[in-house]
Amino acid sequence: MLVTCSYKTPAIRTVHIHAENQCRAEHINASSYRGLLTSLALLFVNLLLLRAPLLPHAHGAAAGAAKSKISAVFVFGDSIVDPGNNNDRITAAKANFPPYGQDFPDGNATGRFSNGKVPGDIIASRLGVKELLPPYIGEDLELADLRTGVVFASGGSGYDPLTSILTTATSSTGQLELFHDYKERLKSLVGEEETSRVISEGIYFTVNGANDLANNYFSIIPLRRHQYDIPSYVRFIVSSAVNFTMKLNEMGAKRIGFIGIPPIGCCPSQKELGSRECEPLRNQAAQLFNSEITKEMHRLNAERTIPGSKFVYLDIYYNLLDLIQRPNYYGFNEAAEGCCGSTVLNAAIFIRNHPACPNVHDYVFWDSFHPTEKAYNIVVDKLFQQNLQDLL
Repeated sequence: MLVTCSYKTPAIRTVHIHAENQCRAEHINASSYRGLLTSLALLFVNLLLLRAPLLPHAHGAAAGAAKSKISAVFVFGDSIVDPGNNNDRITAAKANFPPYGQDFPDGNATGRFSNGKVPGDIIASRLGVKELLPPYIGEDLELADLRTGVVFASGGSGYDPLTSILTTATSSTGQLELFHDYKERLKSLVGEEETSRVISEGIYFTVNGANDLANNYFSIIPLRRHQYDIPSYVRFIVSSAVNFTMKLNEMGAKRIGFIGIPPIGCCPSQKELGSRECEPLRNQAAQLFNSEITKEMHRLNAERTIPGSKFVYLDIYYNLLDLIQRPNYYGFNEAAEGCCGSTVLNAAIFIRNHPACPNVHDYVFWDSFHPTEKAYNIVVDKLFQQNLQDLL
């Protein structure tokens, strides 16, 4: 096929723009024309890629996930991210009964401490790995689940070993033992090479420390208060948290997102009875922990004893506090009370089969300690808009 150049054909005149718009009496053969179209197509794709950072954050998360391979998502911690590991434990910290899960798919109470999904699910979904992140314990996990990540978190857990004893939860050390068990189990199914790939390309999150303050240091059992003042106790749990993070790194985790302690003094159950104001001492302790652990994450990044490792502090404190202080801006009407109640007895096993409020979407808090799925979604969105991308 021959293509003729003519001033009467704008498209062809564009082809010859580098010939200073002078029509030459020569023909362009079909292969040259196809080559030009290919170049234009590549230019168009490159322009789209350059535009990607300007897209909204939900799309940005997917674009960020493409920066490097994410084989799986693994989560350690407490009830903020426990999807059901405590279901068969003898503990008050469980949620596998109504009203929990009323807005979860099919209305199932899976053991998640919320009306619906929890942060691990939301993060895994945003990263495009899978929609739900299952518990490692008590579920008949298929190979596809094992290869794409699980949760080892246990409601009531903490970095202080005493915390998990008081709540009969799986301690942070116990969760590392479960991770070791997971690696051996996966290796027996897919071999050492594939297991190494899954572990090294995975992304890891730890969400812990709130129980160390709320259910240990500031609890009615003052064992730690007799041993430590607030700054020294915070240093103690920071040290434990760093040891946990380093051990996880040594076990193969390269990309670790360390989520700090939320403003626990603003949880309904932690306020002075009858008060709608946040309890300041608990919040000060949480802020101190977050400040110190941020410094430790910077230090671990500077030392980087294992090549390819990344440690990123992720702020849940101010992101959740913003919802509490400006509820109407985010579409909430109530930030001081929980949908299921506001005392220490309005959470976990103590609200088994109790009715919840009829308008959960108006509430920041689901029970007296845990946020609603709507609140979690907003906080996770904020993390993706901020520095969670540094892990990708």
